[in-house]
Amino acid sequence: MAGVTDVVFRQLCKELGADVMVTEFVSAEGIMQRDDYTRKYTEFTDEQRPVGIQLFGADGDRMGEAARKIIDWKQPDFIDINFGCPVNKVVSKNGGSSLLKDCPVLASVASGVVKALAGTSVPVTAKIRVGWDQQTINAVEVCHILEDSGIQAIAVHGRTRAQGYSGLANWEIIDQCARAVSIPVIGNGDIHTADDVIARRAHTAISGVMIGRAAMQHPWIFRETKARLQGEENVPPVSPEERWALIVRHCRLAVQSTRYGHERHAMMAMRGRLLAYCKGFAGAKELRQLLAKVESVAHVEDIAALGLARELAGEEEHEHPTLHTVSS
Repeated sequence: MAGVTDVVFRQLCKELGADVMVTEFVSAEGIMQRDDYTRKYTEFTDEQRPVGIQLFGADGDRMGEAARKIIDWKQPDFIDINFGCPVNKVVSKNGGSSLLKDCPVLASVASGVVKALAGTSVPVTAKIRVGWDQQTINAVEVCHILEDSGIQAIAVHGRTRAQGYSGLANWEIIDQCARAVSIPVIGNGDIHTADDVIARRAHTAISGVMIGRAAMQHPWIFRETKARLQGEENVPPVSPEERWALIVRHCRLAVQSTRYGHERHAMMAMRGRLLAYCKGFAGAKELRQLLAKVESVAHVEDIAALGLARELAGEEEHEHPTLHTVSS
């Protein structure tokens, strides 16, 4: 989740109960050629462990070199290879899900990274989709290849590359993958609530569940899921006060981080994240219009005060007063 799972967001997810996390993916060639620029994408804190650094590329030897270079910087708990990204700019470079069409290259990439790390204690995992398109679904075959290549665990997203994020994730194929190999298989796709996690664990052979886009708008899903897994039937909803407090805190942490260098740059980078957070809020349409223009934490605080007042008053969207934007 490039641009999403940065060090600040992972901190928040960890606090809310996430067990294992993966960094934003980085290009192996970026690591090799522009290491100072690329290194910021691989940063993590010890409090976030266990955490993996995710790579993509199509050259097993270069991927292995990049993985070794990362380990020299900072010892991650694992290296994760991305064979699932559907984005054109990644696929066009023969990365991500493009390798689902070329299993020999996929095998060479997996084997290359595993071989490069053979002298370390760092395992290698992989993320795939169920296939390139509906005519070439090959996830079970790919899982066998990855297991034979020395991969220690596989996350399977239940859509094809052609689907992108449309349609429904195919959990029957995820289940088939989990039953086909002896290494852990983690299921991913259409996990919106804690109850979704409970259902998928109950009806498939997966060893775990990976939560992605749902955490962007509701990172409390990790805390709620843990509560449900521990037997709590009625998990209380997140209060409006806690929601807005986390949103403001996320902005403050982003500004304090060294990634952006300036408050305005940090807040511009946060705009997409803020739009995801406000889904389902009272007056969400107007809130999105306001949040799409923020340039300072103070501006977010003003919007949060209005948003919280609306939530507590239980107003309908058409009754809401307008908050005029203030330049910062």
